[in-house]
Amino acid sequence: MLDLNNLKKTDFYYDLPQELIAQTPLEPRNSSRMLCLSKESGEVSHDHFYNLCNYLKKGDLLVLNDSRVIPARIYGEKMDNGTFIEFLLLEQKENMTWELICRPGKKAKVGAKFSFGGGRLLAEIIEVKEDGNRVAKFSCDGGNIFAALDEIGQMPLPPYITEKLENKERYQTVYSRELGSAAAPTAGLHFTKEQLDEIKAMGVNIAYVTLHVGLGTFRPVKEENVLDHKMHSEHYEMPKETADLINETKANGGRVIAVGTTSCRTLESVATFNDGKIVADDRYTSIFIYPGYKFKVLDGLITNFHLPESTLIMLVSAFAGYENTMNAYITAVEEKYRFFSFGDSMLIL
Repeated sequence: MLDLNNLKKTDFYYDLPQELIAQTPLEPRNSSRMLCLSKESGEVSHDHFYNLCNYLKKGDLLVLNDSRVIPARIYGEKMDNGTFIEFLLLEQKENMTWELICRPGKKAKVGAKFSFGGGRLLAEIIEVKEDGNRVAKFSCDGGNIFAALDEIGQMPLPPYITEKLENKERYQTVYSRELGSAAAPTAGLHFTKEQLDEIKAMGVNIAYVTLHVGLGTFRPVKEENVLDHKMHSEHYEMPKETADLINETKANGGRVIAVGTTSCRTLESVATFNDGKIVADDRYTSIFIYPGYKFKVLDGLITNFHLPESTLIMLVSAFAGYENTMNAYITAVEEKYRFFSFGDSMLIL
């Protein structure tokens, strides 16, 4: 029995064979398997993502995160001696000023200057933060850092993906448009444009929020006591038209289904900050959802399979129930589902 007053990191451990970690995306996008979990009964069934329509009803609302991943990993050299440096851009502070992780960090003291892409992009470290992250001021011809990153940057794939990604767009959702994420909202990678059209045609509404995914979402929980873990904050935006659609759906008895933990965290943050109401909103959130949390908005969740002992499996456990979630994960391992960013899907209703 889970002790909600004494949640341990190890409560969320499951054994995952290395070969089940997906290294490459499937083609077509929606050919992945889909484990279907009833949050009421805990019953598990198996399907494919291309059959998602069979589980949706007219009047439901899918909420998607339209954030777009920046090719945020860049390789360059220190300008005074030519030694190697790697930057991973995390968050834009101003137009040309970014917070980032770099390695080797000892080369990146305040005042150190670096060149990337043969001088296409230049950077100077202006701050070293307490957690070891750096803040750098960039410059480039034309003053458009995103154009420069498109030319020289690589997708910031998680460390468990070791194979090279041939097509950068496969680490973007087909509906991505707002640049700003350091990692993909991976639950949405399964959708094709044709499937979204099919969903709309059956009377299911689709709405968008933006939450720029920071690497803090994936930061391992180091403290054994879950409540001691500190979440990084991430910026989100809830447009008025999405807020209106959510309220309309709820009023008419439809279900609000979040595509991904990022959409879920956005919805629940808006409700938390606004006394349970869904309104247009634009701010930072460090919401941490774990068993015992009372959901204010969500009726369903489409998600991928997450790392053992991560904040994301804790969120899923809060929504679907702890026993249901851990049993579903054990089943997914037994059935040899593909795990993590390029892996299979999970539908919780």
